[in-house]
Amino acid sequence: MPRAFSISPLAGGLVASMLLTTAPGMARAAGAPVILAQHPGTELDRQARRLMVEDLHTATTHGERPVLLTGSGQLSDDPSRTALFVQVQSVSLCGSAGCSTSVYLPDARRNWTRVLDSVSGPVVITPQTHDGMHDLLVDGTDRWVWNGTTYTDTQATTAP
Repeated sequence: MPRAFSISPLAGGLVASMLLTTAPGMARAAGAPVILAQHPGTELDRQARRLMVEDLHTATTHGERPVLLTGSGQLSDDPSRTALFVQVQSVSLCGSAGCSTSVYLPDARRNWTRVLDSVSGPVVITPQTHDGMHDLLVDGTDRWVWNGTTYTDTQATTAP
């Protein structure tokens, strides 16, 4: 289920998509990998810290110094559909599959909605689309498609 998070108004009335389209490491073309990196002191980092406050707090209470990685990528032809990719790295939050990445989209009211949660591995924005949004390929084989509200996994699950 997507969760919405509010962001503070940006100077000059800029919308979140403008923040993201000028962000370092933005995946600009379909088929491009999303590059996650540290961007300390940037608006991108500040917004990601607000979204991941609980995970950052959890890691800190375990005596860790978590690392926050961010990236962005355009998920459709509409610049307002530019996504924020966020990963928190820490011993308590990362498992044998690595650290997980979450993906957020801004809405017209400047709220962030989580549209993909806790995937592990590199993320590529593919040329293929569903409902006007590019598919996401995670770890080279796991395709996620847009269902109109959120990204859903196309891999079949097996019952235990």
